[in-house]
Amino acid sequence: MAVNDVECCEISHEHAHDEKIKEYKKMMPDDDRLYDLAELFKCFGDSTRIRILFALFESEMCVCDIATTLDMTQSAVSHQLKILKQAKLIASRRDGKSVIYMLADAHVSSMLSQGIEHILE
Repeated sequence: MAVNDVECCEISHEHAHDEKIKEYKKMMPDDDRLYDLAELFKCFGDSTRIRILFALFESEMCVCDIATTLDMTQSAVSHQLKILKQAKLIASRRDGKSVIYMLADAHVSSMLSQGIEHILE
């Protein structure tokens, strides 16, 4: 039976797979973790932030270099960097009078790489 073009089971709810459901419920992260994960993925839902992440995937950069590379204003880049930093996707370090930004860790690099692989399939 299909509801709104989505395939559904043809058996009633009472005949659900109880053992599988118990296992899935044990494995399911709590709501706070799932909320945090959804918030993380929201950061990937903005093409400007993705462009910044890919620029940093290639090299550490300061705000002015990111802005020049992406043909954006430093103010616009700074706004997006703040969001990315709050999401722990990027890190920064001071180098003299400059602040240098980089991807936070290998997980972020992996997510970007896997995302590109996925869309190229």
